[in-house]
Amino acid sequence: MAICLGFDYGVKKIGVAVGDTETQIANALTTVKAVSQKTGWDAISKLIDTWQPKKMVVGISHQEDGSDNEVTPRMIRFSRQLEGRYRCPVELFDETLTTFEAKQLLFDEVQVSADKLWEVQDQLAAQLILQSWLNTQEKG
Repeated sequence: MAICLGFDYGVKKIGVAVGDTETQIANALTTVKAVSQKTGWDAISKLIDTWQPKKMVVGISHQEDGSDNEVTPRMIRFSRQLEGRYRCPVELFDETLTTFEAKQLLFDEVQVSADKLWEVQDQLAAQLILQSWLNTQEKG
Protein backbone atom coordinates (compact mmCIF):
# COMPACT_ATOMS: atom_id res chain seq x y z
CA MET A 1 0.00 0.00 0.00
CA ALA A 2 1.37 3.39 -0.99
CA ILE A 3 -0.34 6.60 0.05
CA CYS A 4 -0.30 9.43 -2.48
CA LEU A 5 -1.37 13.05 -2.22
CA GLY A 6 -2.83 14.91 -5.17
CA PHE A 7 -2.80 18.69 -5.58
CA ASP A 8 -4.90 21.05 -7.67
CA TYR A 9 -2.69 24.15 -7.57
CA GLY A 10 -4.21 27.60 -7.74
CA VAL A 11 -2.83 31.01 -6.87
CA LYS A 12 -5.47 31.55 -4.15
CA LYS A 13 -6.28 27.96 -3.14
CA ILE A 14 -4.79 24.50 -3.45
CA GLY A 15 -7.09 21.51 -3.45
CA VAL A 16 -5.68 18.38 -1.83
CA ALA A 17 -6.75 14.74 -2.16
CA VAL A 18 -5.41 11.49 -0.73
CA GLY A 19 -5.26 8.16 -2.50
CA ASP A 20 -3.92 4.66 -2.19
CA THR A 21 -2.21 2.69 -4.95
CA GLU A 22 -3.52 -0.59 -3.50
CA THR A 23 -7.23 0.29 -3.57
CA GLN A 24 -6.73 2.77 -6.42
CA ILE A 25 -9.24 5.13 -4.81
CA ALA A 26 -8.75 8.86 -4.27
CA ASN A 27 -10.71 10.99 -1.81
CA ALA A 28 -11.02 14.75 -1.50
CA LEU A 29 -9.17 15.91 1.60
CA THR A 30 -9.04 19.68 2.10
CA THR A 31 -8.40 23.06 0.54
CA VAL A 32 -5.30 25.01 1.55
CA LYS A 33 -5.75 28.75 1.22
CA ALA A 34 -2.86 30.90 0.10
CA VAL A 35 -2.40 34.14 2.03
CA SER A 36 -1.19 37.12 0.00
CA GLN A 37 -0.44 34.72 -2.86
CA LYS A 38 1.96 32.76 -0.62
CA THR A 39 1.59 28.99 -0.62
CA GLY A 40 0.27 27.58 2.68
CA TRP A 41 3.38 25.52 3.45
CA ASP A 42 2.51 25.09 7.15
CA ALA A 43 -0.79 23.42 6.27
CA ILE A 44 0.86 21.31 3.56
CA SER A 45 3.59 20.23 6.01
CA LYS A 46 0.92 19.02 8.45
CA LEU A 47 -0.71 16.99 5.68
CA ILE A 48 2.65 15.47 4.69
CA ASP A 49 3.39 14.58 8.34
CA THR A 50 -0.07 13.05 8.80
CA TRP A 51 -0.29 11.03 5.59
CA GLN A 52 3.41 10.24 4.91
CA PRO A 53 2.89 9.96 1.13
CA LYS A 54 5.19 7.87 -1.03
CA LYS A 55 4.35 10.01 -4.07
CA MET A 56 2.66 13.32 -4.80
CA VAL A 57 0.79 14.19 -7.97
CA VAL A 58 0.34 17.79 -9.10
CA GLY A 59 -2.17 18.66 -11.77
CA ILE A 60 -0.78 20.73 -14.61
CA SER A 61 -2.82 22.53 -17.23
CA HIS A 62 -2.06 23.80 -20.70
CA GLN A 63 -3.85 25.70 -23.42
CA GLU A 64 -5.94 23.67 -25.86
CA ASP A 65 -3.05 23.78 -28.35
CA GLY A 66 -0.69 22.26 -25.75
CA SER A 67 1.20 25.46 -24.98
CA ASP A 68 1.63 26.75 -21.44
CA ASN A 69 -1.02 28.99 -19.96
CA GLU A 70 -0.31 31.79 -17.48
CA VAL A 71 -0.44 29.45 -14.45
CA THR A 72 1.61 26.54 -15.89
CA PRO A 73 5.02 27.91 -14.76
CA ARG A 74 3.66 28.40 -11.21
CA MET A 75 2.37 24.82 -11.17
CA ILE A 76 5.79 23.54 -12.20
CA ARG A 77 7.49 25.71 -9.56
CA PHE A 78 5.05 24.44 -6.89
CA SER A 79 5.78 20.81 -7.83
CA ARG A 80 9.55 21.41 -7.63
CA GLN A 81 9.15 23.07 -4.23
CA LEU A 82 7.08 20.12 -2.98
CA GLU A 83 9.74 17.65 -4.09
CA GLY A 84 12.57 19.73 -2.64
CA ARG A 85 10.94 20.44 0.71
CA TYR A 86 9.62 16.96 1.44
CA ARG A 87 12.07 14.72 -0.45
CA CYS A 88 9.15 12.86 -1.98
CA PRO A 89 8.76 12.14 -5.70
CA VAL A 90 6.31 14.42 -7.50
CA GLU A 91 4.66 13.59 -10.79
CA LEU A 92 2.92 16.14 -13.01
CA PHE A 93 -0.39 14.97 -14.44
CA ASP A 94 -2.64 16.66 -16.99
CA GLU A 95 -5.45 18.42 -15.15
CA THR A 96 -7.09 20.08 -18.12
CA LEU A 97 -10.70 20.93 -17.25
CA THR A 98 -10.75 19.18 -13.84
CA THR A 99 -11.81 22.34 -11.97
CA PHE A 100 -14.49 22.88 -14.62
CA GLU A 101 -15.64 19.26 -14.20
CA ALA A 102 -15.67 19.64 -10.43
CA LYS A 103 -17.80 22.80 -10.68
CA GLN A 104 -20.24 21.12 -13.04
CA LEU A 105 -20.53 18.05 -10.84
CA LEU A 106 -21.07 20.03 -7.66
CA PHE A 107 -23.25 22.82 -9.01
CA ASP A 108 -25.30 21.08 -11.68
CA GLU A 109 -25.60 17.52 -10.43
CA VAL A 110 -25.32 17.80 -6.66
CA GLN A 111 -26.74 21.34 -6.58
CA VAL A 112 -24.27 22.67 -4.03
CA SER A 113 -24.67 26.34 -3.10
CA ALA A 114 -22.25 28.86 -4.61
CA ASP A 115 -20.55 29.43 -1.22
CA LYS A 116 -20.04 25.71 -0.63
CA LEU A 117 -18.91 25.28 -4.25
CA TRP A 118 -16.13 27.85 -3.72
CA GLU A 119 -15.07 25.95 -0.61
CA VAL A 120 -14.86 22.41 -2.03
CA GLN A 121 -14.35 22.63 -5.81
CA ASP A 122 -10.55 22.57 -5.59
CA GLN A 123 -10.38 19.51 -3.36
CA LEU A 124 -12.77 17.71 -5.70
CA ALA A 125 -10.58 18.76 -8.64
CA ALA A 126 -7.57 17.34 -6.74
CA GLN A 127 -9.53 14.12 -6.26
CA LEU A 128 -10.28 13.95 -10.01
CA ILE A 129 -6.60 14.54 -10.82
CA LEU A 130 -5.38 11.90 -8.38
CA GLN A 131 -8.06 9.38 -9.39
CA SER A 132 -7.18 9.84 -13.06
CA TRP A 133 -3.51 9.29 -12.21
CA LEU A 134 -4.31 6.20 -10.10
CA ASN A 135 -6.32 4.80 -13.02
CA THR A 136 -3.12 4.81 -15.10
CA GLN A 137 -1.06 2.95 -12.47
CA GLU A 138 -0.65 -0.76 -11.92
CA LYS A 139 -2.34 -1.93 -8.73
CA GLY A 140 -0.11 -2.21 -5.67
